[in-house]
Amino acid sequence: MAKIYISLGTNIEPERHLQAGLLDLQQHFGRLSLSRVFESESVGFKGTNFLNMVASADTDMSIAEVVATFKMIEQANGRIRGEKKFSPRSLDIDLLLYNDEITRQPVELPRGEILFNAFVLWPLAELAPDVLHPIVGLSYQTLWQQYDKQQQQIWPIPFTFSPQLHCTSAL
Repeated sequence: MAKIYISLGTNIEPERHLQAGLLDLQQHFGRLSLSRVFESESVGFKGTNFLNMVASADTDMSIAEVVATFKMIEQANGRIRGEKKFSPRSLDIDLLLYNDEITRQPVELPRGEILFNAFVLWPLAELAPDVLHPIVGLSYQTLWQQYDKQQQQIWPIPFTFSPQLHCTSAL
């Protein structure tokens, strides 16, 4: 079994798409562990704020199967392929970590944005504080402590998860 960490983000009907994405993930991966939900300003374009979080699960799927499942869930939630990189999203699901794998194909692991985007690093540090980044060798808690928090505006928000979601919360 592999431990995977998953980034979720949305700024189009964010509460609805985040709930739906989590329920779809639960269908495919079983019980999830969840960070809090964070709101952040859009990065790279002017747009409405995003809701972001990180989930983890255990799976026996390959990396390619996990990524294909994420794309299917995104599409089921209105994601249109071929959108500009920095644009509004109904649902964006990215594989951040697959055990300690370091790879470029079928996706980059660990995902590069872990080190650069507060909306990925803070919830990951909350969910996996003592896990070490497989390349830089520092824990996600340490990486968050060292992060320049003036770069991006992000804050935790209250969020009520669907009662159908069976999960463990980081806090």
